Amino acid sequence: MFAITDIETTGGSALHNRITEIAIYLHDGEKIVDQFSTLINPECMIPAFITRLTGIDNDMVRDAPKFFEVAKKIVELTENSVFVAHNVQFDYGFVRQEFKNLGFNFSRDYLCTVKLSRKLIPGFNSYSLGSLCERLGISISGRHRAAGDALATVKLFELLLSKDVSRQFLSHFVKNDYLHLRFPPGFNKSVLDKLPEKPGVYYIHNEDGTLIYIGKSNNIRKRILSHFSNKQSKKSIELRNCIHDITFEETGNELVALLLESSEIKKHQPLFNRAQRRTRFNFGIFYETDQYGYIRLSSGRINGRLEPLVSCTTAGESAGLMEQLIRDFGLCQKLCGISNIAHACFAYSIHQCKGACIGREKPESYNKRAEKAIQSLEFIHPNFMIIGNGRTVDENTVVQVEHGKYQGFGYFEKEFMNGSLEDLRNVITRQDDNRDIHKILQHFLIRCPGDRIITY
Repeated sequence: MFAITDIETTGGSALHNRITEIAIYLHDGEKIVDQFSTLINPECMIPAFITRLTGIDNDMVRDAPKFFEVAKKIVELTENSVFVAHNVQFDYGFVRQEFKNLGFNFSRDYLCTVKLSRKLIPGFNSYSLGSLCERLGISISGRHRAAGDALATVKLFELLLSKDVSRQFLSHFVKNDYLHLRFPPGFNKSVLDKLPEKPGVYYIHNEDGTLIYIGKSNNIRKRILSHFSNKQSKKSIELRNCIHDITFEETGNELVALLLESSEIKKHQPLFNRAQRRTRFNFGIFYETDQYGYIRLSSGRINGRLEPLVSCTTAGESAGLMEQLIRDFGLCQKLCGISNIAHACFAYSIHQCKGACIGREKPESYNKRAEKAIQSLEFIHPNFMIIGNGRTVDENTVVQVEHGKYQGFGYFEKEFMNGSLEDLRNVITRQDDNRDIHKILQHFLIRCPGDRIITY
């Protein structure tokens, strides 16, 4: 089935202009079996030069339906059909963008009668619709109006079909949005048409329904399509070949997507998330004050004797973090447990330590830097909430940290934005607190505008 389409617009850019008229003739390869045509209110002014070209002015479209009011009809009429147009990138691009504005992904196989004409009837100087119709004796009733141009395209299409009886060229010129991608055998590409171009977490399942990968993205659709790219690592190809189904959860913003992804990976431990499947945090950074008044930071295994400032998954991670603190704040290797020696640490000999290890630097001076190091591992405030964009324009997200511990996140309608803290607490879905979550939150807080944070 072929949905032969023509549109009129307010200009040449699908990103900045809108559709003013659309006509669709549904063709079964032999005859027209259904049709739809309507003016569309573009919800913006039609430029004068467009009116001179098409005859469509602002008065004509004032009472016409808006695109969202005819979107369902367009979906139903074109479903399981090839989208056909003369210079199809223009018409298809505009229709796709209109649906994108509504938060819907419109994807169809498509065919350009310009390209097909060049192949089947070569030798013309121009392949514009007007020139072709004049040369081929096809009459156009209502040039530069959607119904007239679409009907002329129908006649041209029928002529092209008569020259391609075996449908050899027709099948070659039918394209789709996924031609540059590679899919595993039997994969149903219609799954991709439901994916939103919004932030969230997605779940990849294999043929028996087992969850094998969890990911996050600011654009779920774009990220998932990248899994089917031809340029892949060996591991990525292995994952791609196992994909059978994809589900997703919109989150409204990147922060909540990161938090949900981290929690979901630890909960489900998918096969292809090996690097993020750790669920035990047995190591950390600790501090105590020694008998001489020096703050001693150290890394090691959590044993219950001291409460860790932060928790880590491996000894290497905690040791690496400790070394970073030593570099960033000029701490003493010996007081941080790196050098277990009686004399001065190596850093002192190269003038990177001020001598706290041998009493040359007084505790009061050294501890100021040690306290800054400790503060760098803590949140800006022990109790705060981060407010972000929600899944709809009327919704917000809230992420809560209380007593320095991550509590979870939730969603609320914007009308509750001025409500009490208790109202916000009540929408929180409790989540586990761990070092990975702290990393995500601390990184976000560096970039986050201050007016999106509520402290209490």
